Parts: sequence; C-alpha cells; structure tokens
Amino acid sequence: MKKLFLFGGLLLLFACKKSPISEESLKYLNGYWEISEVVFSDGTKKSYTVNPTVDFIQLENNEGFRKKMQPKFDGTYKTSGDIHDAELLQVSRTDSDFVLRYSNEFSDREEVLTHLDSISFSVMGDDGNLYTYKRFQPIILPK
Repeated sequence: MKKLFLFGGLLLLFACKKSPISEESLKYLNGYWEISEVVFSDGTKKSYTVNPTVDFIQLENNEGFRKKMQPKFDGTYKTSGDIHDAELLQVSRTDSDFVLRYSNEFSDREEVLTHLDSISFSVMGDDGNLYTYKRFQPIILPK
C-alpha cells in the first residue's frame, strides 16, 4: 500500500510540472503591463490594485526595450520621450528557461521568465522575489 501511495505521489508530482514557455509565446510580452503582485523571497506578498505607471515592452527577434509610462484618462500615455529612460531588453534561452536581461546606463539586471500567456506573466528577479504582471486595461472616461 505504501508503494502505491509513493508511486501515486511521484506520478502526481511529474504530471503537475509546468510545461516550459515556448519561443512562440514570447510575442505576448509586447504591450502594456501593470504589476499585480510581488511574492518576496521570505514568502510575504504585496498586491497592487492601482498603479500610477505601467511598463511598455517592445520585443522583436528577442531584442527590444522596456519603458515606464504614465497612463492618462483619455487613453494616451505620458513619457519623458528620452531614450535613456528605456531599458534595453534581450531575451535568451538557457537549458530550460528564458532569461530577460535588462541594461541601461546605470545598471544591468536579469529576470527568469516563469509564466507567460496573453494576459499575464511572472518573472523571478535577481533578488529572489517573484513579480507577477497583468495586461494593462486603460480606463477611458467618456467625453
């Protein structure tokens, strides 16, 4: 009986393992994203309900940029327009993961892509924190 439970547990463990993110799904990174939750390395969580800024990601052939934008109520976005405000972005594949490498004139950093679909993505930062983003839906006030 113990062997049966052990076998069942192992089967369940391997069956529940997430499938890797495909190269084709990287196109979903393009667009506007807002942070929805951070799970800190100590296990504590912080949820975000309102964000004054969103991230705009533009990626083509695994290279692009990420830039902070401020959404406005008329459906447009405010940004400084300065190219130095954007972080250069390169995506590369390791053995089993995609790594997002950012660089700007002040620093370089990496995040491991842990989840990606058309409406959300998550990354594990260098700091051990898990950051989850959802696709930004602008609030447009009627005229």
